[in-house]
Amino acid sequence: MHAWHLKPGDGIAGLGRIDATPRAVGPTDVVVKIHSAALNYRDLMFARGDYLGIGKEALIPVADGAGEVVETGRDVTRFKPGDRVINTYFPRWSDGPPTPHKVSGSPGAQFDGVLAERFVADETALVAIPPHLDYDEAATLSCAGITAWNALFVGGGLKPGATVVLLGTGGVSIIALQLAQATGLRTIVTSSSDAKLERARALGADATINYRTTPEWQHEVLRLTGGAGADLVVEVGGRDTLPRSIAATKLGGIVSIIGGLSSFGGPVLDLLPLIGGVKQLHGFMVGSRAMLDDVVRLVDAKRIKPVVDRVFGFDEAPQAYAHLQSGQHFGKVVIRVAQ
Repeated sequence: MHAWHLKPGDGIAGLGRIDATPRAVGPTDVVVKIHSAALNYRDLMFARGDYLGIGKEALIPVADGAGEVVETGRDVTRFKPGDRVINTYFPRWSDGPPTPHKVSGSPGAQFDGVLAERFVADETALVAIPPHLDYDEAATLSCAGITAWNALFVGGGLKPGATVVLLGTGGVSIIALQLAQATGLRTIVTSSSDAKLERARALGADATINYRTTPEWQHEVLRLTGGAGADLVVEVGGRDTLPRSIAATKLGGIVSIIGGLSSFGGPVLDLLPLIGGVKQLHGFMVGSRAMLDDVVRLVDAKRIKPVVDRVFGFDEAPQAYAHLQSGQHFGKVVIRVAQ
């Protein structure tokens, strides 16, 4: 099969085409013909060599794929050839709370991913695609959708009427906006681009803030919430935005930390606003297949169409990575594998 290969630390320039052989099919395995693969920020981190728990060997990158079942192991009961499926992020984490074993590996990081013509997964690591989605849209749901669901409803426990602040307009923030709007949450979206904020409002954002013209955006969040602050902030920025995210949350509010676009390191955090505000920092690393099941049910029930910023051809994988790295995207960047 045709595939892309990448060694951690070699950067985007290290992406290379190879002929690969899928792993052997076990009794409960499913062979998926990959139609589309969606990129995540962690794919850039893998290319740089600074993603969590990766080795030094080259492998097939990218975690999130959508495709058609073409073969099943003898004991498979959940799927049959012809079914349309997406894979979950952590194949060992079906449900329940995380454990070291459940989060011990994901495609395209610790073992071969989906940027290839075929992908083999255990049947428990796959979910059926809602009928109204095409493969490009469906491929966006795994990492970003699970992360957004976990932050908003599992860790966040948000109920209709709660206010959530979404930083930026990347993959997680935009699907979080769509899930939040579908469940009656009030949404505030930040971006440095007025054009992107206009698109966010078109998706239903209740309020928007340009953090370039309003650098102390936490004050605007407080104004928009009558001085109370937001119930939850989905924090993707890291070092440069975390203090403002804490300041923007209400007494007892939650900052859901899911990324670090500016940096994961930095100076020691000032703990006084955290303690004085009885605020909570929650760290998230995607989530379980059961959470993906929940995402898919809501997407199906509400006919949500995930936002695909741009679709690249299989031969254009390096350009797709570069587009994601540029930060110009709104929503998800997809590579169409099947020609």
